[in-house]
Amino acid sequence: MDTKVKRILVPVEGVPTDNESIVLACSFAKRDKSDILLLYVIEVRRNLPIDAEMSKEIEHGEAVLEKVQRFADKIGCRVQTDLLQAREAGPAIVNEALERDAQLIVIGVPYYEKFGEYAVQPRAQYVLEHAGCRVILARDPLPQAQPALNGQ
Repeated sequence: MDTKVKRILVPVEGVPTDNESIVLACSFAKRDKSDILLLYVIEVRRNLPIDAEMSKEIEHGEAVLEKVQRFADKIGCRVQTDLLQAREAGPAIVNEALERDAQLIVIGVPYYEKFGEYAVQPRAQYVLEHAGCRVILARDPLPQAQPALNGQ
């Protein structure tokens, strides 16, 4: 990337690709002396008010943020964390990036299949389509049973 990145947003959800996206974000942050925000979004069902007390989900989100914070500390990367509630994670991530003036979103993407074929999960797809800044995906490798076929 040819421009300096001041702020990087890294959405986390408690999956293995969280660590990969943090490592990637940290490499940019160390180069550009960027701020990193690790964001956990609790999706609130539509039959509940947006500010509903969701203690179990909040507890889980805080545990995920604590875990990724420890990982970031372990690799020598300073980060901030935030937890928010929203109807859908994708729009919340895009809005948070806009509000925080992030120049980059680094998002971990677990390997996901839809109708037997690889697809970008809906949350990441929304971010790719609507983010006003650069987006980098850190996708899980292919499952063991599905080797790459070199274009065949």
